[in-house]
Amino acid sequence: MDARNKKIVRVSVLGILANLLLAGFKVFVGIISNSLAIILDAVNNFSDTLSSIITIIGAHFSSKAPDKNHPMGHGRAEYLSTVIIAMIIMYIGITALTESVHKIIVPAEVNYRTETVVVVIVAIIVKILLGLYVRQRGKKLNSGSLVGSGLDALYDAVISTMTLIAIIVFFATGLQVEAYLAAGISLFIIYSGFKLIRNAFSIIIGERASSTITRKIKADIAKIDGVNDAFDLLMHDYGSGMTLASVNIEIDHKLRAGDIDEISRKIQKIIYKKYHVTISSVGVYAINLDNQAVEKLWRQVDEIRDRYEHIINIHGFRVDFEDKEISFDVIVDFVANRHAYYQKFCDEVQASIPNYKINVLLDSDISD
Repeated sequence: MDARNKKIVRVSVLGILANLLLAGFKVFVGIISNSLAIILDAVNNFSDTLSSIITIIGAHFSSKAPDKNHPMGHGRAEYLSTVIIAMIIMYIGITALTESVHKIIVPAEVNYRTETVVVVIVAIIVKILLGLYVRQRGKKLNSGSLVGSGLDALYDAVISTMTLIAIIVFFATGLQVEAYLAAGISLFIIYSGFKLIRNAFSIIIGERASSTITRKIKADIAKIDGVNDAFDLLMHDYGSGMTLASVNIEIDHKLRAGDIDEISRKIQKIIYKKYHVTISSVGVYAINLDNQAVEKLWRQVDEIRDRYEHIINIHGFRVDFEDKEISFDVIVDFVANRHAYYQKFCDEVQASIPNYKINVLLDSDISD
């Protein structure tokens, strides 16, 4: 197990110990006070303990070395462990909601004591401190599981605060609102589980990379000598800091193969060192905009493009005077009927420049 996963395990073990201690106290106080809300709060702590255990198991599997069947490693096991955690949370929430509704229909008398208030207040303080610490460590270690556990602990602090409010209301007015509060807590638990599943599946399916990092990476690539601009940055997340990417660059058509190879290696080195992202492939657009005739044709196409609000970008523009062909890529926003929109644009460009064959590749809006 590498250093990163060892740190994740240590933080998870701390969470397990804290949650077991809190859960034990809450079960005891919940039973003697006949408080369903406090017992549900304890059950939530037990679920957090189970979550931490699954996080540890996920960290173990994700740290396994690459093999023939899994050449990119096992990092995505961390996302699968998140799905398992989420399913457990949702099951607990649904079970708790059923019991809460029963308590609303058939009320049970509660018996709050001073120790009840003390335990709840201690739980709030511990959960806030634990949540802030675990979330901070999760961000530093780039662990979605730890960040989720930290947020879950902060949510628990909110839940415990609601329980405290129910106790205060009971002491002040004699009203028993904790069954309704328990139902609210149950719905919150179900929603938290659903959100975890949704986020994990989004990553597994392949979600859009953060625009913050993609824009920075493309800007850094465009600064490298010999690169005019960078496009089509596609990033693949394999978990545990393993991110592969491919990118297309625009370069002068007069560059030699040796120059292009040097540029590609420089891109890979700079981006890995700064972002820990492995550029596995660099595609090349050899453009010839240094020619006045090409520049005139480019402006003509660009003027047409300005009339199409859902065209995000045109790049890789090249004119072949010998075969009378113009080639370029066009990115159409997903909000449009992409193929119909693309075809309409192509037809207008072709009609505007009838002496050339227009070869336009419909590109996907894969990153900002």
